[in-house]
Amino acid sequence: MSQTSAKDVKNLRDRTGAGMMDCKKALDETGGDMQQAIDYLRKKGAALAAKRADRDAKEGMISIKVTADHKSGVILELNCETDFVARGDDFTGFTSALGDLALSTRTFSREALLALKLGDAYAGETVEDAMKTMTGKLGEKIDLRRFAFYDAPQGLVEGYIHSGAKLGAIIHIDTDKPDVVKELAKDLAMQIAASAPVVVDRSSVPADFIAKESEIYRQQAIEQGKKEEFVDKIVQGRLEKYYQDVVLSEQTFIKDDKAKVSGVLGDCRKKHQAKVDVIGFVRYQLGE
Repeated sequence: MSQTSAKDVKNLRDRTGAGMMDCKKALDETGGDMQQAIDYLRKKGAALAAKRADRDAKEGMISIKVTADHKSGVILELNCETDFVARGDDFTGFTSALGDLALSTRTFSREALLALKLGDAYAGETVEDAMKTMTGKLGEKIDLRRFAFYDAPQGLVEGYIHSGAKLGAIIHIDTDKPDVVKELAKDLAMQIAASAPVVVDRSSVPADFIAKESEIYRQQAIEQGKKEEFVDKIVQGRLEKYYQDVVLSEQTFIKDDKAKVSGVLGDCRKKHQAKVDVIGFVRYQLGE
């Protein structure tokens, strides 16, 4: 068995990102053969990933990447087992690399992203294999929990990550004047993160869901002894409150408690003579 040099250990570390001692052991076990050592580390990661497959991975981070022209953006949640690992450079760097890869390749699904190959920094492995390698390196289950891509050729995409990277939102706005809408888009992304709306407008709430909520409110009113002639009005009032909670356009604007989001959008349209329509959004909260 050949003697392992410090230079070879460093070279293997540079190529795989594994720890120095793991790299030394891999080279020792493979007689100094670099490719075999890489395979050794991959197998170690895959074996550990299999062992930890049933572990809870509820820590991690939310990452958002947006192109310089704000025409495309991605949001993803990468999970690990502990907050200690989630705050480390290896994990945050890997999360960032996944976002960059998805954005540059315009990948629209989690499954497609898992099959893509990363660059030399991750030995050219697919994302799926690189997560196994990362599991071997960090000693924790690593899981790409969810992912979304937004494309806005006729508008703009904006994102907001809350401090700590455990909460984030991305929004797609259709507009003919993206430059004047950018600041509002940032505010609305922050609004979505903070206020957790579910849909853009009232028409997007499913009819069967409204019927179910109405029946619940009706039963509550009857059980509280409300007179029958007042029940319908009580149900409608509670539905209005529900809409204000879950519909973005009907929420109170985060920067002005006297304004609704719909009013802020209307003011922006009038002031700039611009088209400003919220097409969609995604909000991720870690482990949710």
